[in-house]
Amino acid sequence: MSQLLQEIESLRRPMKELNDFFFDHPELGNEEFLAHGKLTELLEGEGFTVEREVSGLKTAFRAIYDVAGGGPKIGLLCEYDALEGLGHACGHNLQGPSICAAAIGLKRTLTAPCTIVVIGTPAEETASGKLVMAKDNVFDDLAVAFMMHGSDTTTVDGKSLALNLVNIKFHGKSAHAAIAPEKGISALDAVLLFFNGMEYLREHVPTEVRMHGIITDGGKAANIVPDYACTQWYIRSSSRIRLNEVVDRVKQVAQGAAMQVGATMEWDEVKAYDNKVNVQTLNDILLKNAEKVGAPEISEPRKVTGSTDFSSVTFRVPGACLRVKFVGKGVTSHSQEWLDNGKTQLAEDAIMYGAKGIALTVEEILTTPGLLEKIQADFQESKSNY
Repeated sequence: MSQLLQEIESLRRPMKELNDFFFDHPELGNEEFLAHGKLTELLEGEGFTVEREVSGLKTAFRAIYDVAGGGPKIGLLCEYDALEGLGHACGHNLQGPSICAAAIGLKRTLTAPCTIVVIGTPAEETASGKLVMAKDNVFDDLAVAFMMHGSDTTTVDGKSLALNLVNIKFHGKSAHAAIAPEKGISALDAVLLFFNGMEYLREHVPTEVRMHGIITDGGKAANIVPDYACTQWYIRSSSRIRLNEVVDRVKQVAQGAAMQVGATMEWDEVKAYDNKVNVQTLNDILLKNAEKVGAPEISEPRKVTGSTDFSSVTFRVPGACLRVKFVGKGVTSHSQEWLDNGKTQLAEDAIMYGAKGIALTVEEILTTPGLLEKIQADFQESKSNY
C-alpha cells in the first residue's frame, strides 16, 4: 500500500466518528453550524488556512494548503446539510469525512507542487450554496474539482440536466363571483391558460427537455374571483444554451396567458443549475482508481440523472463526483433504507473508498506529465458541444 493510502487509512476511525456525529446531529441548509465547526477545526488543525465564511454564506468555508510552494489548485468539495424530517437520508454525512481524509492524506504525502483547496458548500438540498458561490467566481480558479457521494453502485455521473426553478405569479382583481363577476380579473384563469399553453409548447421543444409544474396558490374561496394565483415549474434540459431558449418561450406563454385575461405576470426565478460538462478522461481515471482501491460494484456512468448544483461547478472547471456504493442496488436516496445505512460498516468503507479513489486520482494528475492539460483541453472541447 502506498504512503498516501496508508495515511488515509490511518484516518479511518476519526472519520467514522465524524460521520456518526453528523448523522446524529442533522442540520438543515445554511444552518449547518455544528458540521461547519467540526470540519473547519479539523482542517485548521492540519495546517490549512481556513476562511470560515464564503460569499456571504455563514456555513460555507474554504481551506487552503500550499504543497511545495503551491501550484495548480485542486478543489475538493463537500456538502453537509440534511433533509427536513428525514435527516441524512441523502448521505451528506459521508462527504465531509471522505473529502477531509483525501485532503489530509494528500497534504501529508504529496511532493508535486499544488494547492489543495477544500470547499464546504452548504444547503445543497434547498438554497443551493454552490450557485451563490459560483456567481461569486469561487470555483473559477480551480484546475479541477472533485466530490464524493454515497450510491447504490460505485460510478460517476455521465451527465446532469440544467434546471430553472421558477414561481410564476399572476395578479388580477378580486370581485364577488356571483354578484359582480364582470368587475373581477381572475388570476386563476391565467394559470389555467398557462397550463394549456405549456401543453402546446411541449410539442415544439427538444425531446430531452423536461417541464413539470404544480399550482401552489389558486385562490381563497370559490365565490371570490382570485386576484392572485401562483404556479411553480421545473424546466430542464441537458444543455444550458438550449434551456435558456426554452425558458424564454415559457416566459412568453406566461405573458400571453396574463394578457388574455387582463392580469399581470411576475416571473420569480428561485434557482438555476447549469448542465454537467462531462470530461470522459477525468471520469475514466476516477473510476479506474476507485476500482484499484477495491470500491465495490463498479458500474458504467449514470445515464439517467436529475439536476445538481455541482453541475454549476463542472460547467466552469473540469470536475467529477465519485459515487460510492453503501446501500443495496436499487435503493434510492431520500428514503428510510438509505438513512438506515448511514452509520453502518458499509458507510465507513464508502468514506475510505471515496477518499482513496479521489486522492489517487489527484496524485496521478499531478505526477503524470501532460495529464492535467489533456483534462482541461477535453473539458473545453466537451463544453463547446453544448
